[in-house]
Amino acid sequence: MTNRNLAIVLLFFKRKTFMRDIFEKISTNKGPLGQYGEDAFGYYMFPKLEGEIGHRMIFRGKERIIWSLNNYLALANHPEVRKVDAEAAASWGLAYPMGARMMSGQTIYHEQLERELAEFVQKEDVFVLNYGYQGMVSVIDSLVDRKDVIVYDSEAHACIIDGVRLHLGKRFVFPHNNTENLEKQLQRATHLAEENGGGVLVITEGVYGMSGDLGKLREIIDLKKKFQFRLLVDDAHGFGTMGETGAGTGQHLGVQDGIDVYFATFAKAMAGIGGFVASSKLVTDYLRFNMRSQTYAKSLPLAMVIGALKRLEIIRTHPHLREKLWLIANTLQKGLRNAGFNIGNTQSPVTPVILSGSVAEATGLIYDMRESFDIFCSIVTYPVIPRGQILVRLIPTADHTLEDVSYTIEAFSKLKDKLERGDYGHDNTVKGF
Repeated sequence: MTNRNLAIVLLFFKRKTFMRDIFEKISTNKGPLGQYGEDAFGYYMFPKLEGEIGHRMIFRGKERIIWSLNNYLALANHPEVRKVDAEAAASWGLAYPMGARMMSGQTIYHEQLERELAEFVQKEDVFVLNYGYQGMVSVIDSLVDRKDVIVYDSEAHACIIDGVRLHLGKRFVFPHNNTENLEKQLQRATHLAEENGGGVLVITEGVYGMSGDLGKLREIIDLKKKFQFRLLVDDAHGFGTMGETGAGTGQHLGVQDGIDVYFATFAKAMAGIGGFVASSKLVTDYLRFNMRSQTYAKSLPLAMVIGALKRLEIIRTHPHLREKLWLIANTLQKGLRNAGFNIGNTQSPVTPVILSGSVAEATGLIYDMRESFDIFCSIVTYPVIPRGQILVRLIPTADHTLEDVSYTIEAFSKLKDKLERGDYGHDNTVKGF
């Protein structure tokens, strides 16, 4: 074989990519969370909380104070809600209506819920969705085409990221709540949209579910004076909790009119399933006919719709629940700050406690918290947040008591002392559950 032929053969093998079985790939790369699955399943991930939903539930056979549920207004087990849920399920079952809204899944109750939600959030029209997460994905997918440009916050929820990934056009991301950088991205996006004959969609959140801070809605809307764009706001954590009437972060900041497309879910304050998107009649009608997740998927069951109507009524007529939520949230946050904890820039009930430590220390801390202090809450570590940080997230609800708050602050002080002393320095990963 000549040197030339040898070179050709070697080049072929160098460039050749050999197939592999998909299952072989996932057996060696289980993902950022899956890599811990074997040790963490049943305790740190996929834990089983038992008993009635509330501020105290059973975990591994023992009662714990629960700070991990988005049951902000304690509607999950509100007696009026439970009664209506039971009656609606008994009357209609969980199948009715069968089919997608467009085909055979429309009812007068779906329409009633849309009218009442539109009035509540002060928008012209509402389209009720069968599922919140998929709803946001589909809203984004429907609003933009390949000529349009998306600009979004770096800490956007996974449902926003998934929606953006479907976009066939260009997208730009700005650092979290950095409006100066947003302006730069809008300059780039505007230039590109003008070249393509498209438009610009900015996506942010009302309340960020991990940090608890608010999206810079006032500042973003103010940029409409300089740039032409439409604003989509995911207010999953703000709906029912923020604002004078609970109508959301836009109401809280006095800029609801500046939000072009307002999205919220029923999975938080409403303690249910589903969601809605609110906008002008032009936009919601377009979404009704073009959202693939709604056109080709089953309508929200009537039992959930009637239950949502009751939940919305309670949000409107029982302001004391929101007042109680904020009493617990403010007391908790003030107490943690006074105790020397870093809780970031939260401006909502979401309460992050930011600590320093490794993944191993985080597992030890959370295990001690649950087993020694009977407190159950969620924890986030690297790679979701920067290496060396531990974020413990507390979700106050109207169901919690001031006694829960004082006990939790005292317990957290003891846990922090143990963390700083190095008590959790070894690999505390819990195995064998």
